[in-house]
Amino acid sequence: MGKLPHHFLETRRNFYKRIPDYWANLYGQEYSLFDIREVTKEERRQKHTFAYRCGQIFFKAGALLRSEQVKDEWLEEIGYPKETIAFLRLHTMRNETIIGRFDSVEVNGVEKLLEFNSDTPTFIKELFYVNGKVCEEFGYDNPNEGAALQLQAILQDAITSECRKVNKNEMPYLVFTSHAQHVEDRYTLHYLQELAGIPSKYVPLEQLTIIRGEGLFDGDGEKIDVLYRQTSPIESLVVDEDPDTGEPIGQYLLELVVKNKLRIINPPSAFLLQNKALMAIIWSLHEERSPFFTEEEHTWINLHFLATYFQADPFLENRMKYVKKPVFGREGDTVEIYDEDGELAMQDPHKSYTQYVSIYQQYVDLPKVAFQSEKGVQEGHLMTGTFLLSGRPSAFGFRVGNQITDNLSYYLPCGIR
Repeated sequence: MGKLPHHFLETRRNFYKRIPDYWANLYGQEYSLFDIREVTKEERRQKHTFAYRCGQIFFKAGALLRSEQVKDEWLEEIGYPKETIAFLRLHTMRNETIIGRFDSVEVNGVEKLLEFNSDTPTFIKELFYVNGKVCEEFGYDNPNEGAALQLQAILQDAITSECRKVNKNEMPYLVFTSHAQHVEDRYTLHYLQELAGIPSKYVPLEQLTIIRGEGLFDGDGEKIDVLYRQTSPIESLVVDEDPDTGEPIGQYLLELVVKNKLRIINPPSAFLLQNKALMAIIWSLHEERSPFFTEEEHTWINLHFLATYFQADPFLENRMKYVKKPVFGREGDTVEIYDEDGELAMQDPHKSYTQYVSIYQQYVDLPKVAFQSEKGVQEGHLMTGTFLLSGRPSAFGFRVGNQITDNLSYYLPCGIR
């Protein structure tokens, strides 16, 4: 840990007050720690290598799922909502996802993949902006130095590319959106909007309206051409209904994308990769040594992926601990941990995703680390988040909390001495 200043509570609060539009506290409690986890340049290289390799594996598997040889019925069986099938077969951008984040745990010096949030990852402003400010304060080098410029270039390229595809004489209307009442989502979108530096408008999701088959409109009735929806999951949008009429407005939005009446970022292919069932498919192809993957790719899978299946049987037969996860879900919601006898050992209290198919993944301990908080020195389980921007590794950082990382986990900044 870094050297802590005197009068810690006051110093922490005064420091974070100087960072505009940031949620240093969330849900009425401390979120962003005023502490540093020391990392090395070699650790940074290893995390970037891990993210690149996993990205290549996911992109290849995603292209397989989108191919004609994979039937709609099978996609439904592995958890994709029926209403999204036509949508997820679209490949609208040259990159499968613009901003994605791998969550991983270090086991014996090797990053092991827990999941890929390819569609709606947060943790962005923390790693691309705030981490550098904390490093300055503590006198460390920022391991994510230059990542914000990388993110800016990626954003500008992706948005410009989508705007060019809009059949319109004047500048296409670009809107950034999120739930306005959720401070983390709103400020994340403001940060991305400011970083992109392209003429646009922020419009809360609550103010958007849809005319089926015609378009998406803002609160003033102006038609939107390109929608940036960093924090709005497709699996949630697809069940959205008009509170007054009961019309499935989320499905209408997907229809607009399929009919090329609206362009969205992250693209549909990012939602295809978001399904955790993809990890079970990748592992199955690896176990049977399928020629679909090269020998080098099989080596990467063996090194970085955890055994993942559609049933718990392989773990029960070998008396191995495992984790049950819904194929769509976030912040540990609905996750359950089972012991060697198949008995429930731990679970998240929230059960928002029970309607989805589950996958069963090999259990690994999240290592425990000490950190300084407003409550004093604590211990928590460490998880790594590493961003992939249009296939390129980028910023990384840490969350500390319970063995099941949930929305009450802390953000722990990192620095190079």
